[in-house]
Amino acid sequence: MEIPSIAQSWIAIAAVVCVFLFLQFSRNASADLVFLTALMAVTAAGLITPTQAFEGFANPGVLTICGLLAVSAALRITGVLDWVGRRLLGRAQTERQAMWRLAIALLVASSFILNTALVAMLMPVVLVWCRRRNVAPSRLLLPLSYLTILGGICTLIGTSTTLVAQAKLRSLRETRQDAVEQMERKGGFPSPWTAKTAQAFIGGLRPMTLFEIGYVGIPCALVGAGFLVVFGKRLLPDRTDILEQLDERRREYLVEMLVFDDCPLVGQTIEQAGLRHLPGLFLIEIDRDGQTLTPIAPDDVLRARDRLVFTGIVTTILDLEKTRGLVPAADTNYEFHPIRRQHRHLTEVVLSRTSPLIGQTIREASFRKLYNAAVVAVHRGGERLTGKIGDIRLQPSDTLLLQTRGEFVSTFRNSRDFYLVSSVDGDEPRLHHKMSLCGVLTLALIGWLIATSFFVEGAETGLMSPPVATISIAILMVLTKCLRISEARGALDIQLLITIGAALGLGRALLESGAADMISRAMLDVVGDRPYGLLIVLYLMTAVFTEAITNNAVAAMLLPLAALMAWNGGYSPRPFVMAVVVAASLSFLTPIGYQTNLMVMGPGGYRPSDYIRCGLPVVLLVGVTALLLIPWIWPFQIAG
Repeated sequence: MEIPSIAQSWIAIAAVVCVFLFLQFSRNASADLVFLTALMAVTAAGLITPTQAFEGFANPGVLTICGLLAVSAALRITGVLDWVGRRLLGRAQTERQAMWRLAIALLVASSFILNTALVAMLMPVVLVWCRRRNVAPSRLLLPLSYLTILGGICTLIGTSTTLVAQAKLRSLRETRQDAVEQMERKGGFPSPWTAKTAQAFIGGLRPMTLFEIGYVGIPCALVGAGFLVVFGKRLLPDRTDILEQLDERRREYLVEMLVFDDCPLVGQTIEQAGLRHLPGLFLIEIDRDGQTLTPIAPDDVLRARDRLVFTGIVTTILDLEKTRGLVPAADTNYEFHPIRRQHRHLTEVVLSRTSPLIGQTIREASFRKLYNAAVVAVHRGGERLTGKIGDIRLQPSDTLLLQTRGEFVSTFRNSRDFYLVSSVDGDEPRLHHKMSLCGVLTLALIGWLIATSFFVEGAETGLMSPPVATISIAILMVLTKCLRISEARGALDIQLLITIGAALGLGRALLESGAADMISRAMLDVVGDRPYGLLIVLYLMTAVFTEAITNNAVAAMLLPLAALMAWNGGYSPRPFVMAVVVAASLSFLTPIGYQTNLMVMGPGGYRPSDYIRCGLPVVLLVGVTALLLIPWIWPFQIAG
């Protein structure tokens, strides 16, 4: 039995509201699972067909993102981004000079390189510079994230959000073209539309050219970057406690060491064993037969099977590990046999919010099964962890020190489970002999994408297709050994791609069910015949949703609403479309609004309030700039 149209509209609205609420109030929710569940619900309810539900996964925008993820991985593996990082801050002597260099370089680089890869590679460069110049990393890491976000709206390929919007525009144009043809066959158009103005409306849904968003994006980026450079010093926190141990407090791990029977320290006091004044390491407690000894006195005697709980830096943990009979006890999978240990290394990882380990204790997590690794120590933001390490429940942005096989870094560097994966000794090899070739291929890709932007109408086929361009260059990078095929596969963020594909399907359900039409008419009734008021409401709605959930999904779902709002009001869709694209591409107020914001939270020692204090002025300045420029660049009136 077919569900009535009004019921279909409310089902679609309910599905979207449930997605927003679930992702907002369930911090450990997996975005791809939530959106996929909502998509299956609206498909099962008959709002869209299975073909319509799954066509988003083969969308040109999604395929373009796949190619760009692989290209970004090649830029990192061949050392191109390392070279950029060294050039970026090499001669900067002060915090202000560093901020200027970051602003100029990042606005350009993030216009053509996906933001996440750029932040992942430049964050270690910034941290090293901060240590050498005695500047707190909290002064630069949040601007690093904000500047990459601002640069991403300068071109079509700067962020995945614009690529998703591009794909949605193609779909909306086809849908509206079909609707206009039906109106022509029936012999009339609703007021105030005519055949000529209807075709002009369809033209307003044309795909964006490479630099079109830059008309508003570049001014917004300059305003936001200028504010950060001039006034950021007053708003950014100065976490001197992070600075004091940049390579120490930043990596101030909680580690638990087990004293074996053959340990030479057995029978010695804490003072005699040399455990009292270790550089950068503090003995918190001793767990002895279930009893906790704390505070530790210098004359306390070590016994076999004691568990020593330390908090401190990596280098001293390495020294402890070299002591015979003293081994990390957090994970029973730790390899302590001298010969077999030669094949294992220490690696640092930062857990992503999509990691399957989130919410589990270290004792419960299956590190050996999932990663052939064992936990040595754990670090969380700027706080000092206490207690038994095996009982710590893992959270997003936790940094773990792992004992791994040699291939762990290359295998899991691009895994969605981790934001950052790096060897402790920092000697991971780079394919420097391929750096020039990779750079040339990247420049060729940029030129190719620029060329496609001049052939918008034919960009879906042949050489003028952005997916063909990006995937072809990615294949060439594999064939020329700029990256391995396994690394190319690992670069694909499956969670991101599933979320985008499902969100596109959910946006289609809003359109097909009539929900978008119903919402747009309701907004028109409230705001009235004031297109600028509608633009402001739409921009604010998109900005709020973007801070709460993933930006790509917001763009996919609200673009149909923007188009129908323009149609029902008799306006050009272009200003409303661009408002959604710009607002969905910018997130400054929360660490969860944009992936790069969460990536810098732990290393910078940031708190959620830091994002509001520093990000709110940027949001206001960029929002006002965008809302002033959008209707001037893309007028509300329909041409013709």
